[in-house]
This record gives sequence, structure tokens and C-alpha cells, in this order.
Amino acid sequence: MSQTPDMTLPIPARTRTGLIATLTGLALLMAGCSSAPVLTDHRSEPTRAPELASEPAPAASTDYHPKRNDLALFAMSLLDTPYSWGGRGPATGFDCSGLVSHVYREAAGLPVKGTSADLGQKSRPVDRTRIQPGDLVFFNTLGARHSHVGIYVGGGRFVHASNPRTGVRMDQLSNRYYAQRFEGAGTLLD
Repeated sequence: MSQTPDMTLPIPARTRTGLIATLTGLALLMAGCSSAPVLTDHRSEPTRAPELASEPAPAASTDYHPKRNDLALFAMSLLDTPYSWGGRGPATGFDCSGLVSHVYREAAGLPVKGTSADLGQKSRPVDRTRIQPGDLVFFNTLGARHSHVGIYVGGGRFVHASNPRTGVRMDQLSNRYYAQRFEGAGTLLD
């Protein structure tokens, strides 16, 4: 009888922590879902007539968007990270635009830089009824246009680096404070 060598490798604590955070974010997303999403195979859909191609897309899409979902899940994996003004990473903490920059770079490979106001100018506006995971949501929290930004994760929720007391957290767009200060949504994705 031959013995098979043990080919398992130890997982470094740092990688294990990141994996646990990602799985926790995934569990949170799944817990918030009331039913399984319906996945659409676009190859089997009939081609639309050219005159109908300009119709707006349905407000509630059930399509699977890997990049958008990766952005939402990665943002949720950073919940409870400390707030730090000017912070750009989990080791030092985040401010709102630093969180967006980090999530877009790490989850989607997109270099995004600038303040929340800069991100508002760079993003393409999205109608409030068509916000999708990975889109940015903007608020006037300091008496200035687009003074705060978060990442929409679905279900009316967004992740943002709120303040030094609460750090990175998830809130509802319908939360009275944010609903009164909501200025719009935008996307940096195609």
C-alpha cells in the first residue's frame, strides 16, 4: 500500500482573517435576502427590435453582475473598520471616499481617487429607481454638495465610513437622516 503525502498547506492568519471577513459579508447578504435570485441566461433571450432598444431597462433587475456583486460584498466585509479622516486602508481606517477608493481598487481593479465631491463629478448620474449594487450614493452632510459618499449594496442599503464613533457601517437610504440629505446616485461602472 502506498501512502499519499499530505499536500495541505497552512493558511496564514492574515489570509484566514480576510477570508472570514469575506464569508461574513456573504452571510450578511444572504441573510438579508428573502428569496433566491432568478438568474437569467441572456443567450436564450430573443433579440429586441431596434425600435424597442431605447426603452428604459426594468427598475428591478435580477441579472447577475459579478463586478457589482464583488463591490457590494467587499464593502460589506469591511463593516466595523475604524473611521479615520483621510484614511485609505483597513489597517489605518477609512473616511468615506477612502473606503470607496479601496473597495473599487481591491474588488474591481479600478483606480478611483478623490474626495466625495470629486467622485460625484466623475460618476455618471443614475436615477434613484435604478440604483444597483456597486453604484455610489451621495449626501449633503456638511452643508456642501456631495460631502459624503457610500456604496450601494442592494435592498435599499449602503455601506459607508460614517464617523469616528461608528466607523464603517451599513445604513438604509430610507433612514430619516440620510433620506433628508440624499443628493443622488452615480456610477463609475460601464
